[in-house]
Amino acid sequence: MSRKILITGTAGFVGYHFAEKVLLNGDEVIGLDNINNYYAAKLKLGRLKESGIYSEEIKYGKIIKSNKHDNYTFIKLGLEDKESIFKLFQKNKFDMVCNLAAQPGVRYSLENPYSYINSNIVGFMTILEACRHFDIKHLVYASSSSVYGLNQTLPFSTHQNIDHPISLYAATKKSNELMAHSYSHLYNLPVTGLRFFTVYGPWGRPDMAPMLFTKSILEGKPINVFNQGEMKRDFTYIDDITSGLLRTLNRIPEGNPKWDGKNPDPSSSPSPYKIYNIGNNASCTLIELIQTIEQELGIKAEKIMMPTQPGDLIETRADITDLINDTDYTPETSLKKGIKKFIAWYKQFYKV
Repeated sequence: MSRKILITGTAGFVGYHFAEKVLLNGDEVIGLDNINNYYAAKLKLGRLKESGIYSEEIKYGKIIKSNKHDNYTFIKLGLEDKESIFKLFQKNKFDMVCNLAAQPGVRYSLENPYSYINSNIVGFMTILEACRHFDIKHLVYASSSSVYGLNQTLPFSTHQNIDHPISLYAATKKSNELMAHSYSHLYNLPVTGLRFFTVYGPWGRPDMAPMLFTKSILEGKPINVFNQGEMKRDFTYIDDITSGLLRTLNRIPEGNPKWDGKNPDPSSSPSPYKIYNIGNNASCTLIELIQTIEQELGIKAEKIMMPTQPGDLIETRADITDLINDTDYTPETSLKKGIKKFIAWYKQFYKV
């Protein structure tokens, strides 16, 4: 039996890909996005067009049926718009919700902190309230590897304490996890948070390293390489992320009967609450990423070595043991294979 699923952020990178995966799974999807100006609307509208939603029809609050998927409807809405969100929940009787809408970016949070409070705190609060009032069977939401902050024990584990975020973006994501637990405890709402680790691939965000490096190399411009290129990231291909997302959506948490308040596990609870890392379970340096892009393009990059930026983690690597054990998740895409697919898309979309 197909389900009706609300996915927020479907004009965004992960949201677009996940909506496509859920639609192919046979479920009905209502997609939301406010299409803000964090980066160029061309990319967001391009993703929507790929899903059969055309920009000339998009107006705030208007319901748009996809020309590609019979089971997909898109609405331009902001999560802070509580009245419209509640009407949407009341009308549609969703089975599940996947909240992927957020204000992303570590460095941007230094310049525009209030946008993170509005989107990531106020908006998430609206989703939690709607889920508990309209009997949602499972809420899955995006957290981030940024929450690990000053932690230095690698790989990062969801069983570690995360009390020292080093950016406002990370602080809002930790806040989401805390808010979700309180609603799970108070209202028995099943909630699962996924800490994403450096997602890349076709239709990726233009502020992320693969897009920035590829664009500059093709244009013959130098690239800024932070922390002398020694910064390490657990780069995870988008198809592996959406596979894990779907597996997680299908696994509704029931609470951990072995949870001990005298030795509390941050990743679980007696309430129906769970946190997972979702990554590639391996990290590589920025220099290795650049070399992989150079090899695929056949062009050598001009590099400007830069110091570490405020709010950036030096290294991330995900311990995905729990996700593997609970959902049989397996990341399958190597960096070389993923970058090859990304650059093929990039050349086609930007007509290089």
